[in-house]
Amino acid sequence: MEKVLTEIIENILIVTLNDPNNRNAVDFDMANELEKIWINFEKNDNLNVAIITGSGNNFSAGANLYDVKRLLNRVENPNGPLGFTRLIINKPVIAAINGYCVAGGLEIALWADIRVAGKNSKFGFLERRFGVPLIDGGTQRLPKIIGLGRALDLILTGKLIDAQEAYQIGLINYLVEDDEVLNKSIEIAKMISSFPQNTLRNDRLSVYEGLGRRLSDGLNIEMKYGIDSIKTNELINGSELFKKGLGRHGEIIK
Repeated sequence: MEKVLTEIIENILIVTLNDPNNRNAVDFDMANELEKIWINFEKNDNLNVAIITGSGNNFSAGANLYDVKRLLNRVENPNGPLGFTRLIINKPVIAAINGYCVAGGLEIALWADIRVAGKNSKFGFLERRFGVPLIDGGTQRLPKIIGLGRALDLILTGKLIDAQEAYQIGLINYLVEDDEVLNKSIEIAKMISSFPQNTLRNDRLSVYEGLGRRLSDGLNIEMKYGIDSIKTNELINGSELFKKGLGRHGEIIK
């Protein structure tokens, strides 16, 4: 059985963690495969957006502790122990979450730009009780997403929270029925993929590069990416569409 599955729908890549007997926990071989998949996604000009999800009834339980000795060999890997959580890519990623999204699985979800979750999903850093460190970006991304106080609560207590609480604190962006998680994620991905891509990607990178910077530095970063976007002529092309009456009142241009 392949432990990582990929599927392409239009310009969207769907990556599925596929070890349901272990709640899609990532072992050493899976981490190596995921690293290759995400590097290739970045290079593929035909793909605009990706979705990461889990098979069965769970997203991921994080690192497979039965394979911890081999995974330790990836701790200092520039792209992260789980294969890609230190990888900086310039395309959007959506996490489609059902069931348990815990430990390194939560860190994977935090790596994504947008999180869509089913009403019965659960979140937490359950590795707290086993002395496993957060080493796939959790300590850095979670405070930026939900704030310092709430992040430290989850990180220090290792408590498990339900989807409703995760939605209330801003950990997840969309809360849907369990059987609608992937469909909703694809719907969002198709919308994102329909927009002018150079400008979209530059705005996304501007957000990330501006985090933690002084306002003046952040504004300069925004200006730099904005100028790059203007040079692509997407703005000129878009203004012509606007003049024709397309895309107004929130309408998606097809």
